[in-house]
Amino acid sequence: MVPTTGLEPVRCYSLEPESSASANSATWANLTNNNLRNFQKIVVRPFCAAILCGLIFLGMETKESIAEKTTASPKVSGPKWRSFPKVPNLLQYVSTGLFYARVQVNGKNIRKSLKAKTWSTAKLRLQDFLNRQVTAPPDVEALPFAAAVQTYEASLKIETTIKESSKQFRRWCIATLKKSWPELWKRNIEEVTEDECKAWGSRMHNQFGAQYYNNIIGTLKLILDAGIAQYVGLGGTRFQNQAKVLSRARPGKKDLVLPEKPDFLKLVAAIARQPGNLGSHLANQLEFLACSGMRAFSEAGWVTWEDVNLQREEIVVRGDPETGTKNSEIRRIPIIPDMLNLLVRLQNEKHPTGRVLKIERCGVRLRLACREIGIPPITLHDLRHLFATRCIESGVDIPTVSRWLGHKDGGALAMKTYGHLRNEHSKAMAKKVVF
Repeated sequence: MVPTTGLEPVRCYSLEPESSASANSATWANLTNNNLRNFQKIVVRPFCAAILCGLIFLGMETKESIAEKTTASPKVSGPKWRSFPKVPNLLQYVSTGLFYARVQVNGKNIRKSLKAKTWSTAKLRLQDFLNRQVTAPPDVEALPFAAAVQTYEASLKIETTIKESSKQFRRWCIATLKKSWPELWKRNIEEVTEDECKAWGSRMHNQFGAQYYNNIIGTLKLILDAGIAQYVGLGGTRFQNQAKVLSRARPGKKDLVLPEKPDFLKLVAAIARQPGNLGSHLANQLEFLACSGMRAFSEAGWVTWEDVNLQREEIVVRGDPETGTKNSEIRRIPIIPDMLNLLVRLQNEKHPTGRVLKIERCGVRLRLACREIGIPPITLHDLRHLFATRCIESGVDIPTVSRWLGHKDGGALAMKTYGHLRNEHSKAMAKKVVF
């Protein structure tokens, strides 16, 4: 018995014709039917399935393509450009397919390539382009420079972080600016050019020292900044501050020529010989400043007898009651022997109440006295340098002198100003070393 496997037996067909005609016809009929069935399974059915899948794929549309067709609705506006009614700021150049942005600013048409050929990319870049456009209403009036000055003065008046003395100095800078450039008050701020600022700055640099020059051009920059901010707030387009081209001048190092002790005593005596009570008062003033190192008008003029402690041998420096010292800090300075002698003499001359001394301006008298005794002219502020110099020459270290002067930089400024004195003193002391 032949075992069954469930598989059809393999049928073999011979292509050679049989001897009889009936056998031949039957054999060819079976062969044809079987070949047709196999051809349908192997070729026809897969081919039909592939055609059906292709038709389905071609008939499908993505959401993006549908959105593009419904949103864009392109309309040919000419032989070269294609517009999109639902996106009015977008154009497409027909020949290249590139998209362009179109916008109107202050009545002027601006067209810029988005460098994109696809709809989605063009829409994104169009939005970025529109966000970068700064449009200004055509009816914004020009802002006069005088109005910018008023705006800056109003903000300066209510500023709480600036001392009143600094505000007064800024007002002086404004007055100097108007005196040196009066035509500026008749101009609008956007009409001022950088070349005009450079020409004016050159004249000011030749007329003033570095410190005053820097503050004057700084005030001009602040005025223009205030005017530009006001103009932008009214709807105008921001523009560059024209005074930014002016660079600060580098202050030169002052050559300090200070009197030695014998010459200083002669200077005090020459001042005291001047007629009237003012002579002796100015002489005491010179000694007080030279023995304390205080700033003349903002510190020394406000010292009271309550600030003087002879037992502890120190003076409390508070400065102006409203604005304080320059760095807004109270400090204590020691009473050196020469200062002690002066304070005792002043106590014996009058009842010690109120201010110790009223500081007077005596520039002319001081220059005349210097000329009389044959020394280079000095100022009241030079007496502050004289105090620091004498302290360093006496062996006091620079950080300590810096604290007595009221500096907050730990001695950097004092080292820069008086460092050479420390070196000379060190060399003098080194000569005394003996082995």
